[in-house]
Amino acid sequence: RTGKTYVLYQEMHRLIASGVDKRDILYVNFEDDRLYPLQETVLDDMLEAFFRRNPTARERGSYLFLDEIQTVPGFARFARRVVDTLPARVYLTGSSASLLHTDVATEFRGRGLAVEVFPMSFIETARHRGLEVPSEGTPSPRVRSRLLEHLDRYLEVGGFPEVLDMSQALRTQTLQDYVELVLLRDVIERHGVENAVAARAFSRLLLQSSGQRFSVNKAHKDLKSRGFQVSRDTLHALLSHFEDAYLVHTVPIFSQSERVIASNPRKAYAVDPGLASALSHVTATNLGTRLETAVFLELRRRAGRMLTGQISFYVTGQGHEIDFVVGDPFSRHAADLIQVSASLADASTREREVLALTAGMHELGIRESMIVTM
Repeated sequence: RTGKTYVLYQEMHRLIASGVDKRDILYVNFEDDRLYPLQETVLDDMLEAFFRRNPTARERGSYLFLDEIQTVPGFARFARRVVDTLPARVYLTGSSASLLHTDVATEFRGRGLAVEVFPMSFIETARHRGLEVPSEGTPSPRVRSRLLEHLDRYLEVGGFPEVLDMSQALRTQTLQDYVELVLLRDVIERHGVENAVAARAFSRLLLQSSGQRFSVNKAHKDLKSRGFQVSRDTLHALLSHFEDAYLVHTVPIFSQSERVIASNPRKAYAVDPGLASALSHVTATNLGTRLETAVFLELRRRAGRMLTGQISFYVTGQGHEIDFVVGDPFSRHAADLIQVSASLADASTREREVLALTAGMHELGIRESMIVTM
């Protein structure tokens, strides 16, 4: 529900604007009920029908946009054959249940490029509302006030396109339905998870804890105390499935030691601030953790698919936590230190955040660092 289909539409418009003949473009949505029941030959029949209407595309070149392709068995073999034997470019979209980026690398053997589509960012949602977003410099007081008002809303609503203009009650229900859909299709069905009740409880625990440290051992004790019968190994597997399904991302501690990384709690972040808000208790108002989630998501977008530890958190020798380190822990290289605090108005908060960063800069050899506030 992040807008994959509209990304295809945008690409088709870009191609036409660059001079590509519209007749050389084919778009098919494989969730169209008129295609069902799908025949084994549906992909070949589709391609032959396309070339029958436009024979010159077979030689001149074609652009095939196949939406929700995961519903068609054998789609990867078909796409490889088309790319290998025709002057064609093939665009595929699918849910993470059947089209993980690791699957793309395996199925297409270096001939495919995986593109991640996230919920809209703060800037994208601001543009959706018609707000001016200055590319550089300090915004005017009028623009600043409107952006601050929108930031409050973004941290509550998030960036899923469908829910941006919904009422609070409908938005909360819709986002909860998104989580249930991911759990059923991308976790329970894909991996044959038998303990669906525990999977739901664990996912809710992680989403409610977005921006906070967690450990599987602690989560296991928590769930066990609430009557859920689930093993630690199952929770470890579920955590991996949640990350594959883009429901949550986890961040390790910054360390060169695999043992230290494995033995320390990680931090979990929801894939969208709105999901964390919709799954949290109705009275939860932790602005700081929601802002931290938004900062992580912006870093994640910029980093692309991360190497292990590319984004991590750091604990100084005195035990002070720094929210984000961007760099390579295995070469002990830190490029950026970023601290997140909703406000520095309180003197003790300001002193604590600055003290942590100063210590981290000294220990990691960095001359500058950043504090992100509202």
